[in-house]
Amino acid sequence: MARLALLSVSNKTGLIDLARSLVEEFDFDLISSGGTAQALKDAGLPVTKVADYTGSPEILGGRVKTLHPRIHGGILARRDVPEDITDLENNQIRPIDLVVVNLYPFEETIAKPGVTLSQAVEQIDIGGPAMLRASSKNFAHLAVLCDPAQYDEYLEELRQNNGEASLEFRQKAALKGFSHTASYDQAIAQALTCQFASYLAGTENYNLSGTQLQSLRYGENPHQPAAWYQTGITPTGWIAATKLQGKELSYNNLVDLEAARRIIAEFTDTPAATIIKHTNPCGTALGSTISEAYQKAFNADSTSAFGGIVALNRPIDAATASELTKTFLECVVAPSCDAEAQEILGKKSNVRVLILPDLSSGSKDTVKAIAGGFLVQTSDDVIADTSQWQVVTERQPTPNELAELLFAWKVCKHVKSNATVVTSDRTTLGVGAGQMNRVGSVKIALEQAGEKANGAILASDGFFPFDDSVRTAAAPGITAIVQPGGSLRDQDSIKAANELGLVMVLTGVRHFLH
Repeated sequence: MARLALLSVSNKTGLIDLARSLVEEFDFDLISSGGTAQALKDAGLPVTKVADYTGSPEILGGRVKTLHPRIHGGILARRDVPEDITDLENNQIRPIDLVVVNLYPFEETIAKPGVTLSQAVEQIDIGGPAMLRASSKNFAHLAVLCDPAQYDEYLEELRQNNGEASLEFRQKAALKGFSHTASYDQAIAQALTCQFASYLAGTENYNLSGTQLQSLRYGENPHQPAAWYQTGITPTGWIAATKLQGKELSYNNLVDLEAARRIIAEFTDTPAATIIKHTNPCGTALGSTISEAYQKAFNADSTSAFGGIVALNRPIDAATASELTKTFLECVVAPSCDAEAQEILGKKSNVRVLILPDLSSGSKDTVKAIAGGFLVQTSDDVIADTSQWQVVTERQPTPNELAELLFAWKVCKHVKSNATVVTSDRTTLGVGAGQMNRVGSVKIALEQAGEKANGAILASDGFFPFDDSVRTAAAPGITAIVQPGGSLRDQDSIKAANELGLVMVLTGVRHFLH
């Protein structure tokens, strides 16, 4: 008797070629449901509809098609268990040797503007995951394919093994099937969590799963294996970016690119550029053009910029491309790149140039592994609102000083704590990152700024527990300070600022970054 294959797919890429090979090369009979059956019929392939095979029509508007003993009995039967074979014979059920199934496009549906809850719910697949799980469970006796990328490999397995798929292939395919359903369920759970958020007092379970996109050469260091995983079914974020040129991305590249994206997402109204080294900005600036913004960012710390990661919030033009090629850079990311700029950048073939049209969209949660578990927090996406800031000194900021304070505050948010940023003319002059005490961070930022600190402003991600940081900042000529406030000794810092003629603004919001 011919072997039996069940095909039921939403994504029909490669379906006809696979089905034709199954029928013509390997003598499979095909059963299928809905649109898949129609596609096979239109291609001139012999196919039996699931409803005809089971003797039960599709009901509930297609919600119930494959949930039937003749389907799941054929999938789950163990060929080496006599009782299972007897059950098949008594119920006139044929064993199924291949299941090809992928799922309703739930994520694509919920991503559409204006989609309703009822529309999203109808794209929650029931029969598909049931078949995927059943066939994955019974990998010892059949193969399951849930991705068109598996089709050629499966056919080659049959050609190389006298019409049979090896156990190793079936095990690998089963694991992919379970991973696929896990990701699918996670996407649904996350979407419904957003929909039903008002009903939830807390989240008892946090599901985290991903499909390996590629192995990386190594992690932070050569002795650390690493891989890049995709969450969900639909490629988003860096997975959706287009790489125009350059080597494969490394673990450190991706970590730094994400840090760069987060900073550049703070600036939308004005051309902005940032240069990242080890997740910290060594130069960030605004300009009248994207070329000017990049040059200002580069000149802020040209030594540290060597080997850096650059993010731009405007398309790369020829002028900017010419500047980018003047130093060694690891990666450049921008919303787009014109043809002339691409040709110029091509002369530096090793630099990785990525196009990510939406630099503002990132994960809503941040996850960090610890021994025995992991921590989850919402992303620090609080939008700075100067109308909520409190000027606590006698001297009030000028409009230009207030704009500069806002710029510095946005950058400081993305510097490792304890963080201090000195800026002028919407350009970073000095950055103190990751120090064990705040005055040490202030000293580093001021030392880097040098003489340019005279007339500049200073931002601190946390409050000043003592007035020493204020006095240290005033000595080289800082004129204004922005910090969250909240110390028991705020008055000491405010008193020192008044004594020294500084502006001090309290934001009421802290931006620690660990």
